[in-house]
Amino acid sequence: MDGLLINSEDIYTDVTNTILREHGRPDIPWSVKAKLQGRPGPEAGRLFHQWAQLPMSDDEFSTRNSELQMEQFKHCKPLPGVARLLQNLSRATSGPLERKVHMAVATSSHAKMFRVKTSSDEAKLLFSRDIFSPEHVVCGDDPRVPQGRGKPLPDIYLTALKTINQTIEASGSGEPPVRPEECLVFEDAVPGCEAGRRAGCRVVWCPHEGLLAEYRGREKEVLAGATGEHRQEHLEHAGASEFEASPGHVGEVDDGWAELLLSLADFDYEKYGIRVPALLN
Repeated sequence: MDGLLINSEDIYTDVTNTILREHGRPDIPWSVKAKLQGRPGPEAGRLFHQWAQLPMSDDEFSTRNSELQMEQFKHCKPLPGVARLLQNLSRATSGPLERKVHMAVATSSHAKMFRVKTSSDEAKLLFSRDIFSPEHVVCGDDPRVPQGRGKPLPDIYLTALKTINQTIEASGSGEPPVRPEECLVFEDAVPGCEAGRRAGCRVVWCPHEGLLAEYRGREKEVLAGATGEHRQEHLEHAGASEFEASPGHVGEVDDGWAELLLSLADFDYEKYGIRVPALLN
């Protein structure tokens, strides 16, 4: 969601820089921000404080950060091409059996912040029941996702898929469950790309231009989920035994299971066998 569907990543940057400037610190560079994107809040916070070295306690920072975020996130807007993409996919079918395209949200944002970020009139349209059923929204603090198993681990995407299959089963339609290899994950963050690949899904990476510049020359590694995000702080803080229990598997460079888009407005429906009646422009 953040930085993919709505402009909340830019708001995160503005809020963070406001606090840094208040304490005479430089703006956050993309080399640091790239490590924070897509991660669960506690992990992102730990990495940020390790770099920032602000002369304030974690509680003081959290209070000031929340104060600024709660105001700014009320004004989130859709990113280019997003509204049209979601409207098209909500009416689409795929495969030889013309199956409905099911959609879910898998975001590291906690439920409270999800509600704030989707409260503007423009954002509400993206997350209406016609697009995403409430039971198909999986947030970072969702009890259905095991604690300590956030992105880049695959659990949040597998949980989102489970919610879809539960809806299919409950419908009594006889439609078979959706398999991971039939899923397409849209991501802007590098840990999220790895989570999608580890879940066994195909991935569309649509990064911020600042993030893309940071990974210039390593794009293929990101698309394969092979940048090594899973080997970093998670081993130390989640516990190796828990981490190793089900990390999933990354892909191979140039395996054709992921692509890079500069904008979601450029999404090619035919490439994925998706058919949309009266495609919206």
